[in-house]
Order: sequence, then C-alpha cells, then structure tokens
Amino acid sequence: MTLTVATWNVNGIRAREAQVRAWIERDQPDVVCLQEIKASPAQVPAALFEMLGYWNYWHGEKGYSGVSLHARRSTFPERPLFAHPDFDYENRVVTADLPGVTVASVYVPNGGKDFPAKMRFLEAVERFAAGRRSSGSPIVLAGDINVARTDQDVHPKERKATAIGQLPEERALLERILSGGLVDVARALDPVNDQLFTWWAPWRNLRQRNIGWRIDYILASEALAAQATACRVLSDYGTSDHAPVVATFAAPVPGLETPASPSS
Repeated sequence: MTLTVATWNVNGIRAREAQVRAWIERDQPDVVCLQEIKASPAQVPAALFEMLGYWNYWHGEKGYSGVSLHARRSTFPERPLFAHPDFDYENRVVTADLPGVTVASVYVPNGGKDFPAKMRFLEAVERFAAGRRSSGSPIVLAGDINVARTDQDVHPKERKATAIGQLPEERALLERILSGGLVDVARALDPVNDQLFTWWAPWRNLRQRNIGWRIDYILASEALAAQATACRVLSDYGTSDHAPVVATFAAPVPGLETPASPSS
C-alpha cells in the first residue's frame, strides 16, 4: 500500500469548509494536516471530518492561528495518540503517533510582529527533529513553515533580501532542521523547478500569474523520503492564499504492511 500525507493552510476552516470537504472526499489522504484554522474546537463545523472517516484533533481558538491533524480510520484503525511538544504556543503544533511514524502539523509564526519568537520556534523545531532522529523514530513535519528555502522558492518579482521569510538567518535555520535527518520532499523530487510555489499574496492576480513563494512543506525522515513517489502542489485548488501539498510514499512505514479494514 501507499501512504499519502497532505497539508493545507486553509486560512480559516469555517470559510473553507466546503472546499476542505470536497478535497478530502476526492483525494482521501491517509493523513491531513491543516493550519491557520482560526477556530476553537467548538467552532469547527459539525462532523466535518467525522463523516469522512477520520480520527480528528482540533487545536485552535477563535480568529487566530490554530492547527489540526486527521488520520484516516481505514488506514489507522486505532485512534492515534495526539499530543503537543513543549514548544507549542498559540496553538501552532500538534503531533500524532501513528504506526511506525510520528506526523506533526506545524504552523510557524510569520515573524512580522515578533521575529525573535519565530526564530525561537524554529530552533525548537530543530531540537524536536534532532531528538526524534536520535531515537530512531521516523517523522514527518507538514505545514506552513513561513520560510522560502532559497531564492529558487520565490518568484523573481517577489525576491527581496530584507523580507521576512527570505532572511539569511531564517534560511540557515531551516537548513539546520533539514540536516537533522529530514528531507524536503517536494524539492527532492523536483529539484530544478523555479515555478513551484505554495503561497501567493491575495492581490493583483498573483496566484493566476503564479507569482508566489514556496513556504509550505512536507519534511520527512530520510528513509521514508527515499520512498516518496510524488509531492504535488494543488495550485489551482481552493480560495485560501495557500495551496494544498500532498506527498505520496510508495513503501509503507512499519506497521502498515497490509491495508487495514475500515473502522466503523
């Protein structure tokens, strides 16, 4: 069997409910990570994922930030353990311990209002990834990292050396996170594509013109990343300023050797 992991900064789950539902019904990823849900668990549309056959964890508050994580019951018959690393603040990260792999839905601060807080958060992500590597546990970090890895990940019209999200110190820290045993799956599969973007400022038809940034990632442990067969950016889907990103891994992680029966 294959394993699919998807991430999407929805920029408000209540505004994008119908789009999320249609996407999940169409593609049925095994794991779904959402960011910027901007809603408390009580405000999430009733049965949005329950009726679609997912275990769900919503972690947010009204109008700001927030993440969620969802695991398909037919792939994972037992409810996973959902948790928050100790560096979580402002509802920015949730993890799920799945058979053979830990997945994290991550929303890094933009940094425009508090750049040191952004750097501290990225440093904590680095420690988290390094700790997981030392334990030998495969991980996937999926979400809005809010850093364009290189100039290749920013359209020439949007490149600015002093712009937050493109600063050398941010990029250096992202590379340190990757050096802890993670792989940028999209770039590993598509190394020379300079038109691969996941976010577009919502003005001047920048999305239609594909003048954007790549700041949403699926980062996977090296052994798992070696089994990746695709990492698609669904650039034409939805009305968020971000696009969904979906990675497919050909070989199952340990514990997923055979397809599971659907759970009621």
